[in-house]
Amino acid sequence: MRIAFSPCPNDTFVFHAWVHGLLPGAPKLDVTYADIDVTNSLAAGSNGPEVLKISCAALPWVLSEYALLPCGGALGRGCGPLVLTRSGSASAKDPSALSGRRVAVPSERSTAYLLFRLWAAQHVPGGVGEILIMPFHEIMPAVRDGAVDAGLVIHEARFTYPSYGLALVTDLGKWWEDDTGLPIPLGAIIARRSLDLDAIAGWIRASVEYAWAHPEASREYVLRHAQELNPEVAQAHIDLYVNGFTAALGEDGYAAIHALLSRAAQEGLVPEVDPAALR
Repeated sequence: MRIAFSPCPNDTFVFHAWVHGLLPGAPKLDVTYADIDVTNSLAAGSNGPEVLKISCAALPWVLSEYALLPCGGALGRGCGPLVLTRSGSASAKDPSALSGRRVAVPSERSTAYLLFRLWAAQHVPGGVGEILIMPFHEIMPAVRDGAVDAGLVIHEARFTYPSYGLALVTDLGKWWEDDTGLPIPLGAIIARRSLDLDAIAGWIRASVEYAWAHPEASREYVLRHAQELNPEVAQAHIDLYVNGFTAALGEDGYAAIHALLSRAAQEGLVPEVDPAALR
C-alpha cells in the first residue's frame, strides 16, 4: 500500500510501527516522505497514494476521491502557527503595521495560511501586501535578513525562532482557540474511498498505540528523518502534535475542521464543503 507523509517527528512517530512491519495483519507500506505541500499535490493528482497525510486546508479539493480518516492526524491546543517579524519592528507591537507588507508563507493550501488570512481579515486593515510562497526552512532567515517583513512558520520554528532574532506578532493557534474554543486542525489522514477505511483506521490507531507504548522504539527512525536533529526539539514536537486527537478526532476534532473550512469558504479562500463529506 502506498502512503505519503512528512518526515516531521510527529508523522514518523505515528507511523513507525506500521512502516516497520510491527502490526500483525497490516499490509506492507511503500512510503513517500514529502513536505505537506507535496502531499497536498499528490492527493489532488489522478494517481496519488492510497493513504496520505495532508493539510486540513486541502480537504475541499480531494474529498471526492479520498475520505477523511478519524485518526492519525495533527490537531491540538497550544501548537498553532506563528506570525514572526524582526525584533524591534513596529508589527511586533502592533499587528496593523503589517498592512501592505510582504509576508512569506510556506504554502497557500495549508491550515497555517487559512488561519493567517482569517486572522489578518480581523487585525490588518486593508490586508497585507504581497504574499510570497517560500520553502519552510528559508522563511525565518528571510525575515531576519529583511527580504520580507513577516513570516508564517510552523512546527519546530515555535521553539527556535528567538535564535534568529525574531519576535512574535501573534500565535495563530491561541487566536483560533480564543475565538472558537476549538482545537487547531492542522493535518489530516485521508484514504481512497474505494478501500476498507475501517481497516486502515484500525491499523493507524494500532500504530499510534504502539508508539505510545514503546516510545524508544521509534527514536532512531524519527531523528533520521527530522529536519531538526536535536532530540529534545524532536520530542517537544511529538509531545505537541501527537495527542488524543491523533488517536480519535472526536466531535471537537470534526467541529474544528468544519469551522476552519466553513470560515475559509466564507472568505473565498476554499470551495464550500458539505459537512457530511467529512464523516
